[in-house]
Amino acid sequence: MSSNSNYYCSLLKICTETRNRSQAKKIHCHILRTIKDPETFLLNNLVNAYSKLGDLTYARNVFDKIPQPNLFSWNTILFTYSKSGNLSDMNDIFNRMPKRDGGYNSMLGDEAANLNRITFSTMLILSSSQGCIDLGRQIHGQIVKFGFGSYLFVGCPLMDMYSKAGFVYDAKQVFDETPERNVVMYNTMITGFLRCGMVEDSWSLFHSMREKDHISWTTMITGLTQNDLYKEAIDLFREMRTEGLVMDQFTFGSMLTACGGLMALKEGKQAHAFVIRTNHMDNVFVGSALVDMYCKCKSIASAEAVFKRMTHKNVVSWTALLVAIRVFGDMQRNDINPDYYTLGSVISSCANLASLEEGSQFHGQAIVSGLISFTTVSNALVTLYSKCGSIEEANRLFNEMNFRDEVSWTALVSGYAQFGKANETIDLFQKMLAHGLKPDEVTFVGVLSACSRAGLVEKGYQYFESMVKEHGIMPVVDHYTCMIDLLSRAGRLEEARCFINKMPMPPDAIGWSTLLSSCRLHGNLEVGKWAAASLQELEPNNPAGYILLSSIYAAKGKWDYVSELRRGMRNKGVRKEPGCSWIKYKGKVHIFSADDQTSPFSDRIYAELDKLNLKMIEEGYVPNLSTVLHDVEESEKKKMLNYHSERLAIAFGLIFIPPGLPIRIVKNLRVCGDCHNATKYISKITQREILVRDAVRFHLFKDGTCSCGDFW
Repeated sequence: MSSNSNYYCSLLKICTETRNRSQAKKIHCHILRTIKDPETFLLNNLVNAYSKLGDLTYARNVFDKIPQPNLFSWNTILFTYSKSGNLSDMNDIFNRMPKRDGGYNSMLGDEAANLNRITFSTMLILSSSQGCIDLGRQIHGQIVKFGFGSYLFVGCPLMDMYSKAGFVYDAKQVFDETPERNVVMYNTMITGFLRCGMVEDSWSLFHSMREKDHISWTTMITGLTQNDLYKEAIDLFREMRTEGLVMDQFTFGSMLTACGGLMALKEGKQAHAFVIRTNHMDNVFVGSALVDMYCKCKSIASAEAVFKRMTHKNVVSWTALLVAIRVFGDMQRNDINPDYYTLGSVISSCANLASLEEGSQFHGQAIVSGLISFTTVSNALVTLYSKCGSIEEANRLFNEMNFRDEVSWTALVSGYAQFGKANETIDLFQKMLAHGLKPDEVTFVGVLSACSRAGLVEKGYQYFESMVKEHGIMPVVDHYTCMIDLLSRAGRLEEARCFINKMPMPPDAIGWSTLLSSCRLHGNLEVGKWAAASLQELEPNNPAGYILLSSIYAAKGKWDYVSELRRGMRNKGVRKEPGCSWIKYKGKVHIFSADDQTSPFSDRIYAELDKLNLKMIEEGYVPNLSTVLHDVEESEKKKMLNYHSERLAIAFGLIFIPPGLPIRIVKNLRVCGDCHNATKYISKITQREILVRDAVRFHLFKDGTCSCGDFW
């Protein structure tokens, strides 16, 4: 192999790691200009690069120009089609591949055999995912013909394909005919039996295993739960615990599902305690399962409490909390009248979901039942309207309360702060003090947040110092995080670093992320690297450190460093939480992710966005391409920005929410700068109020401006 080929292959590898399709095409052109007859090895790398970059057409064009494709060539293009789900072309390629009787494999010996096992496995996996059992049977025939039937590598996908299609006895035959079986094969067969409801067979196979790993136990517990055998699942969980085996998120998730299915609140609470002892509470999957379990056990207050304590939330956890609201409705239909505590909890659930529609209905019920006279219920309503962006309604309710305690004042202070109304927040706080009420830690978080979001650095310092001197409140990590936010948002990053070094405790992940986010905003690489390293040391699996530092490097055009960070994320198994936005319409929550086309209204949504984009450009909108963390062509960057999740949700709202009503969007992550700017233009063009609640605060877009004053 020539040194030129090695050089080009290295460049292509970098292109795939940085998702740089345009650069890969440039390298391809350079290869064609400088090398008369490229080696098969180099052309294989080109096919592989285009495959990983998602360009099926170019991958096939390069493949077709390989004079004598080897098995790696065939397997690469086969894998390309399998990723795209293109079954017909994949089958065509497979049928064209040289087989053993053609002499191809005999020439390559053991290497060819290994590659063909990959070939067969790839074909089986696609046949299974596409539900094409006929093609799978043909592949099975080829496997037997060429002598690969005894290999575990093809045995497991064969069993999986048959069991998914409901042919569990065919799967069992493959299992029986495989001379050497490992734990994976046993687990695959057990899963097949359970998938077909054959619980006794799965039990028998499970007990016959000489060695079981924690996956075997979890598979069995999950299968029992899926077959509504909740008691058996709980008993097996207890046995697994007695054995001292490691339990993962799936074990706990299935156990909690079983508790919910039996409405076994006692066992659910025991599992909850075990989750806490084994440090699984921060796992979003387990947290969501806990919320769901408490909802099904009709313990709405517990469900809401777990949800509030969750540091990370996903669509499942939000949906689980929605169940709490439905459970409350079922209780009422069964003539179970709520007390003030339960009603306050369900209103708090609505507040956490920013579900104003249901919250307003419970407001009405509170009035009719007379429970609104309880301060707990009134406070929950003030919080509801604050968190749903109706700060005027929250203020009206607050003023109508006959009795207000510290929680009442703090709820409204926090609401004004989250809405970016710094002056109103500070004025309300001063009135609270004038009424002789004692602020607590939460009150000061609201006040300091308001100072931060309005850039009131000196006033923030004054309030921070007054906590100890005037109110006897020792600052906790949340207050220090507010001060880090206050300084770093104002661009005083070195001062923020000095402040951190003098703190009595190190910042938590939110504090480091806050500093790092401002370093991205102000382009400060030096402090950013320090913050990222500190965050990665504190939480190695937190993606924020990698992503925010990547964005700083990307803004400076340092794509090699971006590639290195992404490689580090992959090597450590760190995954970025996907962004999603949702909007409620006629009692149903519609959830969108970036470039999402799963909605039945996708055609109308994308057409609406394309139309809006043209009008925005006429109004002077210029996309902020620095927010795109991929080294791709400018047109590709613009396309990536156009279809962010919040824009899809906004377009849905413009289509379906009647004119005159505000469009309310919730997003699980912070709104990016370009979407924030675009939404201002959309509000001006459509003359609609758009309320976006992101992970940080509320944004009320109206007539081309945002309530945050572009400071968030």
